[in-house]
Amino acid sequence: MIPAKQNGPGSVRVVEANLSLTAHQEAVVAMIDAYARDPLGDGAPLDDDVKARLVAGLRAHPTTIVFLAFEADEPVGVAVCFLGFSTFAARPLINIHDFAVIPSHRGRGISRQLLGAIEAKARAIGCCKLTLEVLENNRRARHVYETFGFTRYQLQPEAGGALFLSKPL
Repeated sequence: MIPAKQNGPGSVRVVEANLSLTAHQEAVVAMIDAYARDPLGDGAPLDDDVKARLVAGLRAHPTTIVFLAFEADEPVGVAVCFLGFSTFAARPLINIHDFAVIPSHRGRGISRQLLGAIEAKARAIGCCKLTLEVLENNRRARHVYETFGFTRYQLQPEAGGALFLSKPL
């Protein structure tokens, strides 16, 4: 657990989620639903069937790592991550797949607390790097990530930066 940090009216604590705990399960579903509803998320709530399958799916996936930010007992942020592997470094990495702080709590340093918890976990398990994707026009998130030390990925400058591609199935 990451120590609590004072942020305005209340104390926010970041914990590595235990997906066996009902409170953490409910918090993950609530935070991912809030993220999905955001205009820079999917702009719509999660389908009920997705909500029903989400926690079981995360629990079944062997590399899932989730962090939750709470103010008192109220979830205010989430980071859903997956352990990967870098063939070039022959070491694990952590990919931050979903990352969100609810709008009412943005600008209070919660993102940095979540990122700090992820980085601490990555260092503890010997990771070589953290990775993530971010929308080009999500300037607020890009600023947070860049001030935390994230840069556009490239192997050699002449090859250019990496692009994130997707093929829906």
